[in-house]
Amino acid sequence: MKALAIIPARYASTRFPGKPLATIGGKPMLQHVYENVLHSDLFYNVIIATDDKKIYKAAEGWNAHAVMTSNKHQSGTDRCGEVAAAIGEKAIDIIVNVQGDEPFISAKPLQKLIGLFKNKEVEIATLVQSFENESEIINPNNAKVVLGKDGRALYFSRAAIPYLRENEGASLLPYYMKHIGIYAFRAHILKELVKLESSALEKAEKLEQLRWLENGYSIFAAETTYKTLSVDTPEDLKDAEIFYKKINR
Repeated sequence: MKALAIIPARYASTRFPGKPLATIGGKPMLQHVYENVLHSDLFYNVIIATDDKKIYKAAEGWNAHAVMTSNKHQSGTDRCGEVAAAIGEKAIDIIVNVQGDEPFISAKPLQKLIGLFKNKEVEIATLVQSFENESEIINPNNAKVVLGKDGRALYFSRAAIPYLRENEGASLLPYYMKHIGIYAFRAHILKELVKLESSALEKAEKLEQLRWLENGYSIFAAETTYKTLSVDTPEDLKDAEIFYKKINR
């Protein structure tokens, strides 16, 4: 399968403006993401898709393949859709949307993600992992997912699902899966997804994948032990700097 990785990156983040160019270990976070994905050797091309000239020029400085996209996109998926449309879906089998705030992404979880497409029923793929503590489960910033026995996603929520009606006092950890927001799409499916209108469930939970489920698309998930360290705030950046120093001693 011919796979393309696209890293959407915008400068005007509400909680952390300029986040893609914030440095970790003296290197912009987005550069960490780009180089890790490139060195995975899983993709015929890795593209940074941005709407900001600062990011575009910075990426050129690392010899990254960057393209300018519309500043009207509401999500990274839409930005990926624009890039994919310019290339043409027939030239690609799989498109992976890699979050630009995952500076420690590595080959192993990406390989698992792409591997899901050996199943012809898979239209959209994503990753999940076990929670480390119960406080993460009740945190609405962490999306939870319920899966069928075949790995098909049944529902995503910011709430703690499933609800344990008769297990008061029991540990919650074995029952819950954390959603990791990295997506992969069959190229023709992505073309369809970006045409969908926002849905009621999506608006309620602020989770775009619910729009896809409401419209009948199948999302399958693979479990990974990859531990995410997403950077959403300046406080997260401090944690990322500590982690970077730890693994590069």
